Amino acid sequence: MKQFGLLQSSPSRIQGFAKGLSSSSFILSWSHRLYSPFNMSHKTQEPVINKVSELPIDQAKWVTLKKVDYTDQVGKQRTWEVATRKTRGKAGVDAVAMGNIILHPSRPASTMLVIQYRPPLDSYTVEWPAGLIDAEETAEQAAVREFKEETGYDCKVLSISPVQAADPGMSDANMQLVMVEVQLKGGDEEPEQRLEDGEHIQRVVVPLSELYDRLVEYSKTERMIVAAKLFHFAAGMHFAQTQKYF
Repeated sequence: MKQFGLLQSSPSRIQGFAKGLSSSSFILSWSHRLYSPFNMSHKTQEPVINKVSELPIDQAKWVTLKKVDYTDQVGKQRTWEVATRKTRGKAGVDAVAMGNIILHPSRPASTMLVIQYRPPLDSYTVEWPAGLIDAEETAEQAAVREFKEETGYDCKVLSISPVQAADPGMSDANMQLVMVEVQLKGGDEEPEQRLEDGEHIQRVVVPLSELYDRLVEYSKTERMIVAAKLFHFAAGMHFAQTQKYF
């Protein structure tokens, strides 16, 4: 299994990362490897940005830039710079993210997060499994495939959201949130991931009751960023449990 890790970082970074994983309810699991912050043996170094340079549009494989000329609500002519993906298929949707519920007969309902290095941020991101929809796929098919690749687990689709804007001020990129469920048995072993070359993804299981607090802890850790859609979900759960308005 390819993994990311922080054990060869500075002591302060190691301590910060371990702190975010250290509660007993987090470490005790049906698969200890999923919960342990010390399962990083395959890592040989921290990723390093060697160079950042301008990329000519004709050399870009995945994204491109466009200029939109439009007339606004009061009749004024305006322009807007838009980043757009080159990979959108017949589904008309770029990507899926898999919100997931992990069910086990003797453990609390949990969710599986993935942690991976993201070069645009030069940081590790805490996310739900996600991926691009292939040219001939539906969102449901992509969700099942990507979840299997990144986590190793088969899943059952529970619901599919309407199409959502990913970053509407900068891009026309869109996505759908697919909620999935994984049913485990007491003796199940941790399956192998099916990662592509260059993918180094650490799986982490967090009880749903601890998700918001765990993400807050991750966000305090050096060189780690929580993905917005994941945090928004957790913050919504937390607000619903603590608010006084309804």
